This record gives sequence, structure tokens and C-alpha cells, in this order.
Amino acid sequence: MKSAPSLEFIPTSPDLSFEVSLWEQGSEFVAGLDEAGRGALAGPVFAAAVIFPCNPGLESHLVGVRDSKQMTPSQREYWAEQLKIFALAWGIGAASHEEIDAVGILPATRLAMHRALEAARVCPQHLLLDYIQLPESPIPQTALVKGDRRSLSIAAASILAKTARDGLLRQLDKTYPEYGFASHKGYGTLAHRSALERLGPCSIHRYSFAPVRAARRKVKVG
Repeated sequence: MKSAPSLEFIPTSPDLSFEVSLWEQGSEFVAGLDEAGRGALAGPVFAAAVIFPCNPGLESHLVGVRDSKQMTPSQREYWAEQLKIFALAWGIGAASHEEIDAVGILPATRLAMHRALEAARVCPQHLLLDYIQLPESPIPQTALVKGDRRSLSIAAASILAKTARDGLLRQLDKTYPEYGFASHKGYGTLAHRSALERLGPCSIHRYSFAPVRAARRKVKVG
């Protein structure tokens, strides 16, 4: 495992530089991993793994792939489908709000990543991650600061994780329409916090998170 991530030059768009270097060293299956929903107040945390074929020319077909946070919803949805075509393998995993409350958000995020790797059904020889490391995995790995802006594999994983989680939150909005999950996806926006203060948390909120605990106490006292 490569140790502490370090700040390096951040390119204008992610590329396959890290992947090509690893391919040239003999690692044919390089998986990029990223998460979505780590900072939300409700719902699961999602993760995705993407393994591209050993083809540096693939980069020319992925122009437009970015860190999911830099893309519009329609761009993310378009590329989520395209990436599933171009990828050699991909997988999506999640850890529930109950698991987050039970073990903490960082272990739950790592659990979601392990599940994403299992879902990919191709055993990678190296992992590229956006800052987080997986200390329990024996697979060699490199954690990159701003990895979703530097590695196409990580950027692709960020898109798949984000679109999968957003889709679930839109579905959950139908069950809990008063909270506006379809709009804020469970993040702590002003509208979400206002709903929390007015209604208290619902069954998919993360009770281990301070704003949720505070809203629960306030509603009980009121």
C-alpha cells in the first residue's frame, strides 16, 4: 500500500496518467473508487468501482467525464450510461443509514467501497481512491488528493456512485415528501434543516449526526 497521499498538480480535467503508469508496471486491472453521500444527513452512503480496459486511447472517448460535483444532473446521467459501456467492469455498493449509525461514517464508506468491488466481479490488481484508503484490503492501492479531478477511473466511479444514490433519494422522496429529498438528496441544505426542525427526523435520517440529534431533541422537548 502506498502511504500518505500528497498534494500534486491538479489537471484541468482527469486523465489516464495514473492508470497508464500502473498498466505499464503490469497491473492490468486498475479500479478507481469513489463515494457519494458521505456528508449527507439522511440515506445511505454509496460507492462505485470502475475498471477500464488497458487502452490509453480510451481517454479520447471520455472527454466530458469530470468529478461528478462539477457536472450537471443531465451530464451525470448521460455519462453514467456511457461509462457502463466503456468500462471493462464496474460495481456499485452502499452502506445503509443504520450501518452508518452503528459503525460511523468512515467505516461505513469503506464498507460500501468493498461492496462495490465485490459487485464489479473482476479482482483488481491495484486501487486508485479519492483520498480514502482501505486498510483491510490486501490489494495495493494509491490514495490521491482530489483524485476525482485527476484520475478518469475515480471520476467515473464518482459519477456512478452519485447517480445511483440520487436515484434512490428521488425514490425515497415519494415515501417522505415533506423533507424534499428529491431536491437536496439528504444533504444539510437550509430547506432540509428547516424541515428537520419542524418535523424532526424520519426513519432514514442518520441519528448519529449532530444536526439530526439536535432536531430530534428539539421536537421531543417541543
